[in-house]
Amino acid sequence: MTLAPPALHILGICGTFMGGIAALARELGESVAGCDQHVYPPMSTQLQQLGITLLQGYRPEHLQPAPGLLVVGNAISRGNPAMEYALDQRLRYLSGPQWLGERVLASRRVLAVAGTHGKTTTTSLLAWILDACGARPGFLVGGVPENFGVSARLGDGDAFVVEADEYDTAFFDKRSKFVHYRPEIAVLNNLEFDHADIFDSLADIERQFHHLVRTVPGNGRLIVNGEDDALARVLAKGCWTPVERFAIAREAEWQAQLLAADGSAFRVIHRGAVVGDAHWEALGRHNVMNALAAIAAACAYGIDAARAVAALSGFRNPKRRMELVAEHDGIRIYDDFAHHPTAIATTLAGLRAKVGSGRIVVALEPRSNSMRMGAHAEALAPSLVDADLVLFLARPELPWHADAVIAAVRGEAIAVSNIDALLDALRQYTRAGDSVVFMSNGGFDNAPRRYAEQIAP
Repeated sequence: MTLAPPALHILGICGTFMGGIAALARELGESVAGCDQHVYPPMSTQLQQLGITLLQGYRPEHLQPAPGLLVVGNAISRGNPAMEYALDQRLRYLSGPQWLGERVLASRRVLAVAGTHGKTTTTSLLAWILDACGARPGFLVGGVPENFGVSARLGDGDAFVVEADEYDTAFFDKRSKFVHYRPEIAVLNNLEFDHADIFDSLADIERQFHHLVRTVPGNGRLIVNGEDDALARVLAKGCWTPVERFAIAREAEWQAQLLAADGSAFRVIHRGAVVGDAHWEALGRHNVMNALAAIAAACAYGIDAARAVAALSGFRNPKRRMELVAEHDGIRIYDDFAHHPTAIATTLAGLRAKVGSGRIVVALEPRSNSMRMGAHAEALAPSLVDADLVLFLARPELPWHADAVIAAVRGEAIAVSNIDALLDALRQYTRAGDSVVFMSNGGFDNAPRRYAEQIAP
């Protein structure tokens, strides 16, 4: 018996974004299948539990019989066997962002979170605040929010919160993903140079952010980091939407005063009036800024400000955002999705404020495209100023030498060539009382959990 073709087949289904697309399509009642080069848990397990057929590799026969629609992830390029077959057979295809924009977002009040840093945390925060205040939002997050346990859901309210990435949409659509989302409320969290594989300069990225600004309606709202000069340049190109800014060190409509040096407690002030005090588990000045952005966006949607602040006490960090993996013999082990020197610096500064004079040991993998290309090499050592010991994973295929970075690190720094050597060094150099932070935006060969198992009693 020949099986009926699925309504959707997703190329690159095991990425967080495309896996979220698959989950949303399944909630909409679509039959869904997909393939990827690497099909393995936990994403494979999550998708299979939703009744989604997963296929290993990009083989043309996976598209036989032809699906109703092919949804193409941005990891897919020309030369991919399945994509070449789809083109030759004139199969109907869309990008993931276009499918999301047309199939889900067109009928919702969209709240989009953009920025170089903090998108996943701020998107999770905003979804949580709306949910805790009864709005029952849908969301798609580029990670797994601990408060929800899934990266995407439709929700049954009118709000949909989406992480709005500036990375390009697909091999056939080089615009940033976020131009497909048409938000009513857009958060511009921060803006620095990144994605050196597709952008030549900061000005290029600013131009893409202005494309997003152009799509926000006049009766919508822009929530903008008032401390970010690059975002000020973006708005100076033209703005047709009311703007509310958030800041700690500058005047803004939304401000925070730190009540604890590590950012675990802060006061929220709106237009000069105290809204309330927040006490939560997140750390760092950067997370206070993320919270301000989420509160401001929630209030633009219609949530009471005091209720939004109170909701923070129940917020749990998304997985891999300073996620405490284990604690053994006084050693605390964290897993962090580090992708940029600024993110590294702000994360470690928050931890330093918490641990005081306690030792911080960083295991760092330069994994993002920009880091692997060396675009951030000069900024890496300064970003590690709060680390006492850095173990730098310089794999043989890294196209630049780590020697200059190692030499410039304030504390002790050691280069290792593979995961086994890194774990050996950690066991040799760590001691009770240390905070060990694994920093990578890739899988890091499951190093945080392997180390936890190795030192477990």
